Amino acid sequence: MELRQLEHFLAVADECHFTRAARRMHVSQSGLSASIRALEVELGAPLFLRTTRQVELTQAGRALLPEARRALSSVESARDAVAAVQGLLRGTLSVGSLQCLHVVHLPAVLARFHELHPGVEIRMRQSGNAELVEEVRAGRLDLAFVTRPPKMADDLRVSTLASEPLVLACALGSPFAARDSVELSELAGQSFVDFNADWGTRDEVDRTLAAAGVERHVAVEVNDVHSLLDFVGFGLGVALVPQSFAVKTTSACFVGLRGDLPVAETVVVTSNTVSAAASVLLDMVAEAKSGRLRAAG
Repeated sequence: MELRQLEHFLAVADECHFTRAARRMHVSQSGLSASIRALEVELGAPLFLRTTRQVELTQAGRALLPEARRALSSVESARDAVAAVQGLLRGTLSVGSLQCLHVVHLPAVLARFHELHPGVEIRMRQSGNAELVEEVRAGRLDLAFVTRPPKMADDLRVSTLASEPLVLACALGSPFAARDSVELSELAGQSFVDFNADWGTRDEVDRTLAAAGVERHVAVEVNDVHSLLDFVGFGLGVALVPQSFAVKTTSACFVGLRGDLPVAETVVVTSNTVSAAASVLLDMVAEAKSGRLRAAG
């Protein structure tokens, strides 16, 4: 089995089309097909179901897919490690993040990284927690900044960046706005504004209210912080949000919670094998948290 065969396999799996995969890999379609057939012979199983209309992974192909991604990611990490010893950073740095990451100003950190290491291509994407974690596990992301998941696979590494209490966000005219604090049980029967499932702190809020025995109705679901706060500010529901959201708007009121305070924990997720570029970025994030990283430019 050769690395090039795994690269060809991943290209076909991603494109679901031999012609597009061949174009992506800058090889002839016949050469790509021969490479895939050789890999199938080596493994003793067909990897794709081929029809005139589409290409789909077989059960064997689906089993190979995450392992192929990890194998190629490990090879890339090995190359990066050797380059790092020589004082060079190269390749691609793929980063995932939840929205409004309050722990550190990620655009400034990435800009500074690019300034210091122009030979590294930076790729950045936002998505839901579970999807970002799976992208790291599959080797498509080097690291992701997410809200701590309830469970984590053994082949991933999780480091806490920050934790903060959840607070109640409500409209300025809400009866809760005049209160110093609120019990979670008092929120029963309220309409809620929240993120989409698996987005931001939604899962943590779901677990918190379920543990408190509060059944709730989510009237408005959004996937960005500012929309959530706007809907709350106009009285279309209340929300449980991280305390740091209070600095983002003056059109809503933020009230503390009594009792066993729920906490939103922001973590960074990596594979157990961290690329040289990702290691450098993590060091820069630590510096930014401590205020030692100067702004880029």
